[in-house]
Amino acid sequence: MHPQELKTIMSSGLLSFPLTDFDAQENFNPKGYAARLEWLAPYGASALFAAGGTGEFFSLTGEEYARVIKTAVDTCRGKVPIIAGAGGPTRFAIQCAQEAERAGAHGILLLPHYLTEAGQEGLIAHVEQICKSVKFGVIVYNRNVCKLTPESLAILAERCPNLIGFKDGIGDIELMSSIYMKMGERFAYLGGLPTAEVYAAAYKALGTPVYSSAVFNFIPKTAMDFYHAVARDDMATQHRLLRDFFMPYLQIRNKGQGYAVSIVKAGAKLVGHDAGPVRAPLTDLKPAEMDELAALIKKLGPQ
Repeated sequence: MHPQELKTIMSSGLLSFPLTDFDAQENFNPKGYAARLEWLAPYGASALFAAGGTGEFFSLTGEEYARVIKTAVDTCRGKVPIIAGAGGPTRFAIQCAQEAERAGAHGILLLPHYLTEAGQEGLIAHVEQICKSVKFGVIVYNRNVCKLTPESLAILAERCPNLIGFKDGIGDIELMSSIYMKMGERFAYLGGLPTAEVYAAAYKALGTPVYSSAVFNFIPKTAMDFYHAVARDDMATQHRLLRDFFMPYLQIRNKGQGYAVSIVKAGAKLVGHDAGPVRAPLTDLKPAEMDELAALIKKLGPQ
């Protein structure tokens, strides 16, 4: 897929990050993962991000990463585009990007580099090296230690034609507005804060109507209903779902660090699509928290 084709896909619709399936021994479970993708693909997401943050990219070995991406591409071929997560140290991120390209993924989401802080010059070099290591499209994720400024993004856009997307995981409205005003239509823009539905209407007003939904992993119908309500500016439906599900859901999510991923795996288990446990350093929800989540899901009805 040409980078500009990927940009077009990224410019509309709902995106999601499938969980990565592990067995009871916390080994990658390709059969379970393939079944998960087959279940989710028909619900209408514009693209699925394999081995992203919700897919626990940060816990995968290089060998596991290759298997996850290949399984996703093979399972979803002709159904829905697959964008691979890639990140960590620059050379490891390059290895991931090149492996994803070989496997037939349609592009990568470039997750933050590992641990160390870096100035804008270093961040530019990091992103540029990864973009130039592949031919397909790259979406950069502003989050944590990777906080690119509008000026840095303009430099990267000039040097890297295949850098076609920008995802925001910081939530700084002034920064996001500055980036959009400077870069305009050069990028496809994605909202990427945890539980993005809570911020979807505000980001749409900023010129970022596309976002990634984690809850799509266990309530795909509701996730699509909410997205369509945002697209139609149907505030009554948005407010009903925010009040009845998303705000109580946040109260559970915020009980533990790392629960933004753990609660999604819990939800998948509760609806009969168990993806196994999360890997350390994440921890699974406690039984009482599972009960709270089960009650919320039940209120939504069949998916």
